[in-house]
Amino acid sequence: MKKLLQGLAVVVVLLAGFGYVYRDDLMRLFFRPTESSLNSETVSGEKEVVAQNLVTPWSIAFLPNGDMLVPEREGQLQRIGDDGTRFAIEGVQETSEGGLLGTALAPNFGQSKQIYLYYTTNRSGTLTNQVDRYVLGGDALTDRTTIIANIPAASNHNGGDIAFGPDEKLYVTTGDAATPDSAQDTDSLAGKILRLNPDGSVPSDNPFENEVWSYGHRNPQGIAWDGDGRLWSVEHGPSGADTGRDELNQIKRGANYGWPVITGDESRDGMQAPVANSGVDETWAPGGMAYVDGALYFAGLRGQSLYKVDISSPNDVSLSDLSRLFADEYGRLRAVTAHEGDIYFTTSNRDGRGSPSADDDKIIRFTP
Repeated sequence: MKKLLQGLAVVVVLLAGFGYVYRDDLMRLFFRPTESSLNSETVSGEKEVVAQNLVTPWSIAFLPNGDMLVPEREGQLQRIGDDGTRFAIEGVQETSEGGLLGTALAPNFGQSKQIYLYYTTNRSGTLTNQVDRYVLGGDALTDRTTIIANIPAASNHNGGDIAFGPDEKLYVTTGDAATPDSAQDTDSLAGKILRLNPDGSVPSDNPFENEVWSYGHRNPQGIAWDGDGRLWSVEHGPSGADTGRDELNQIKRGANYGWPVITGDESRDGMQAPVANSGVDETWAPGGMAYVDGALYFAGLRGQSLYKVDISSPNDVSLSDLSRLFADEYGRLRAVTAHEGDIYFTTSNRDGRGSPSADDDKIIRFTP
């Protein structure tokens, strides 16, 4: 592994001298899929491409009328439905893994018309992530209000998923911003899952005196609640050319998930080991996640699959409960959302690390 990484580093330096001619080929090499030991499950349900020609869609939120709000990483929020409106979000700074990322509707959207967006910005002269709230009109976003700012950012490890839980609190995933030790610092917003009131204030029952709900995370990019209200997350491990240790975690109030002290199957007192991890020979590179009928579904970027996790016995989940759907059929997958019993997921083949087809990126609807 060490020799392979050193070799790739040499290639990077050599290619830098030739500009960006071979950059995409190098990225595809480094982020190529790994071999999988998981079963590939035959998909018997209906599937349909419902949107295409998107530009690195990162998440999906459904409006009450069935329209979809889809942030594209470069800074456009697309409304997919009857009118096809596209909103340019001011201040978005796209990076390798940053830009316009997560979106969520306010719990009282029917009355307030408020939506929330997570994005990377350079407004202050320093790269940071933040969550803003907007009012969604017919053809405009108005009344921008910053809910939380100054979340550490970098070209990668920016987290970016946001969702309201059953408690109507806003949960926000943040990456370590390529500074691993910050994940263990509960005074830092990096490498965390945050929990806020809808107005951005700190809930009185948070475990710390700030927004931190759990810590010791490397780069969580998908969260979902099961039917009993348990919070789950998927997280990028320290994957290199051939290794993964990507994680599936059950999130508990105030818990420490170990990064960078422990990874994979390692354990230490006071730290939570993952419910399941991809091991050292396989990489999922997990994106978004959703829950439907006793199972979690999460996207695989390098894994190029939709992963299904049977959590019918939530306290006894292991790697044997995972299977792959659509393995290598659509390429890199990013967002996953459940709506009216269906699963919607996006491709991410135009993110600089995939091999896009003419109509990428797409949104696919799947009936489990």
